[in-house]
Amino acid sequence: MNPNHIDQDEGFDPEDVDENGYRRPSKSMLKRESHALQELGKQLLEMPDSRLDDIEMPERLREAIDAWKKTRSFEGKRRQEQYVGKVMRSVDPEPLREAVAAFQLGHARNALALHQAERWRAELINEDDKDAVTRWVAAYPETDLQQLRALIRNARKDAAAAPEKRSGRAFRELFQFIKQVMEAQAEAQPAAPAADAEDA
Repeated sequence: MNPNHIDQDEGFDPEDVDENGYRRPSKSMLKRESHALQELGKQLLEMPDSRLDDIEMPERLREAIDAWKKTRSFEGKRRQEQYVGKVMRSVDPEPLREAVAAFQLGHARNALALHQAERWRAELINEDDKDAVTRWVAAYPETDLQQLRALIRNARKDAAAAPEKRSGRAFRELFQFIKQVMEAQAEAQPAAPAADAEDA
């Protein structure tokens, strides 16, 4: 059989027909769906309570998730995960999938923002890169330039004093400053187009 062949009836047992003449899903197809719901249940269990509170879900599923979070033993958690998967079979999974995807996307955005802040910090501390501050100010014009220069100067002193101090206090303070400026601008940007629309 050709491994690239896709059977249109894949997942359906050709001999299993119900009383109306429709084919029923095969055991393998039902098992794949069950495993997918089980995995979705695990992803829900990993979400923080604050995000779970915002998701609309049946009370039975919410209670099962709460019971898992309260369970301490490994075997108890494993059994509760199985129960969450069982409850998931009676729930519409699409809204839950969307909520999990939105949560994971938020995590990816946060990680990207941290990487950008680290890259900016490395560029600003690099003494060979004389244009780094100019590029920073062009990208983030609301920056307190005097404070930025003082933080850069202190981080460079720490790095020059001893290699083990590369992650010293000044280094961390510069990172926090960069992160705060980036977050402030990111929060201000979505509001700016709305203000422009009101003026028009």
